[in-house]
Amino acid sequence: MSVLSYQEAGCQAVAEEMRRDGRVWALGEDLGRGGVFGQYKGLLEEFGPERIADTPISEATIMGASVGAALAGTRPVVEMRFADFALCAMDEMVNQAAKARFMFGGQARVPLVIRQPSGMWRSSAAQHSQSLEAWYTHIPGLVVAAPYTPADNKGMLKSAIRCDDPVIYIEHKDNWALEGEVPDEDDYLVPLGAARLAREGKDLTLVTWSKMVGVAAQAAELAAAQGIGIEIIDLRTLWPWDQDMVFASLEKTKRLLVVHEAVQVGGFGAEIAATVAEHMAHELIAPIRRLGAPRAPISYAKPLEDLLRITPEKILSTVVSQIGT
Repeated sequence: MSVLSYQEAGCQAVAEEMRRDGRVWALGEDLGRGGVFGQYKGLLEEFGPERIADTPISEATIMGASVGAALAGTRPVVEMRFADFALCAMDEMVNQAAKARFMFGGQARVPLVIRQPSGMWRSSAAQHSQSLEAWYTHIPGLVVAAPYTPADNKGMLKSAIRCDDPVIYIEHKDNWALEGEVPDEDDYLVPLGAARLAREGKDLTLVTWSKMVGVAAQAAELAAAQGIGIEIIDLRTLWPWDQDMVFASLEKTKRLLVVHEAVQVGGFGAEIAATVAEHMAHELIAPIRRLGAPRAPISYAKPLEDLLRITPEKILSTVVSQIGT
């Protein structure tokens, strides 16, 4: 085991997969200088500009070239710099990468990873702070991953690079400096589609992902001081999501809260809530609750930005109201 940051673990994953498979390469803006957040630090020196490729400032061009390269047999790691910027390449992701395997009857595949640094950061305002994972879970053909721990960022990124389908890979910008133990072995993999039981509890199941796992853990500590046991499930992969783990937890706790940083309206939490309601409504003893951001653009000013943040205190308040029902 080594103690690595989230950023270092992701960089290690890319390096190991590039050494293992000569078809793996990375492209995007600023990769030559190590990436905006250092997530490609040192890779240009080891692999050269043909495999760590700097691109023009055109997300549609980056994604279009990546789709073509994947169809031709390589395995691109595509850096979108910020999740918000990926919107400029929606056609290439949604109409080309996601649909090619189906439209060609399985004769062609698009094995690429689309890394999207996501979420609210430090006064990054409305065009650099969004959490748009629900957009991608809606699209058939896309795998959607959102790891929280450094170990998962290594193991899931390696699994994503080996996946034969396009993977939307969401890394929260606030997680880059997060440190944790990471296995050293080159073949350390975390399977896509498997959730992680982050904390055991008896009174309520809290399902979340990405940065909100850490916020939920803080809320669970506050709740424990009041005698409330929160079970936290780190979903890790949003599509396909681990229904079995969620259902098994709810058989014990009988209460569900879904938390995400994304806008609550139309968020992926609604899909989880609806699925649970369809299959397990008879098991529950309290209404299902969701907690997400208000439907408002994210402000640059910190006091206004903070109004939209999901905090441990907001989670605790929601939990207490559910326990009381």
